[in-house]
Amino acid sequence: MLLCCGESLIDMLPRETSAGEAAFAPYSGGAVLNTAIAAARLGQKTAMLTGLSRDLFGQILEGHLASNHVDTSLCLRSDRPTTLAFVTLKDGHATYAFYDENTAGRMISPVDLPASLEGITALFFGGISLAVEPCADTYETLCLREATRLPVMIDPNIRPSFITDAARYRARLARMLAVADIIKLSDEDLAWLSNNSSEAEAVGDLLTAGAKLVLITKGADGVTAYSADGQLTHPVIPATVVDTVGAGDTFNAGILTGLAEAGYLSKAALAAPLPQDILKTALDLGVRAAAVTVARAGANPPLRAEI
Repeated sequence: MLLCCGESLIDMLPRETSAGEAAFAPYSGGAVLNTAIAAARLGQKTAMLTGLSRDLFGQILEGHLASNHVDTSLCLRSDRPTTLAFVTLKDGHATYAFYDENTAGRMISPVDLPASLEGITALFFGGISLAVEPCADTYETLCLREATRLPVMIDPNIRPSFITDAARYRARLARMLAVADIIKLSDEDLAWLSNNSSEAEAVGDLLTAGAKLVLITKGADGVTAYSADGQLTHPVIPATVVDTVGAGDTFNAGILTGLAEAGYLSKAALAAPLPQDILKTALDLGVRAAAVTVARAGANPPLRAEI
């Protein structure tokens, strides 16, 4: 079972009422929740570890996870409010205003973590939950605790406007990325993280630090996968873009599902040379799934049968 560790929140998406008034509608979201939902819809057995509120929005989130067959038994529940993210769309691209102070998702601490992860075979971390304390320290603790025995994928999904202490955030990411087996970054993430070093240099540093597979997504220019054995670029699948919300998260789910189905989502398999046909198949699943998501409003990843 894949365990997705990180934020679950409510995306308040812009809508228009029947009277023509501007409004916001609540949708389940958060980069890590989106990845969990997408993986489950693709057929991957999936669980989530997140801070869930018992409030109205928390009930929406838990119901959404349960209805998509994501195991919520490891979720950490409290009476704190749910994180809200108000979304603004421009030419299909989303920007976010987060309301996250003292929320159920943010205020989890290392003492809240389960003592063991029975039945879990891989871990995914990412999103804004790696940028703010105390939840960021909690996810780092879990990552470092389990990385020696379980394969780890990280997609920091960097939101510069959300980061209040860049030096502390960079240091935390450096420690987590150093133990990650798979790292996914957008080209914008890579530029921010590497202070605009060349792609080859920045990716080389990540591989030298221990990553087995580094994935760089480049919007309309596709995705390039790097490993010690070389690189492979996969083009995007043409789609009519409604918005890009959840596209990268869906791609993550496709990669994880594709590798798991081929028997390559393990520490031992990722440490060995990754066959190009296995990698290409996993990339193809991620790209095709993301193409469906961008053609829909909001983060609404496809079922496997829709690809």
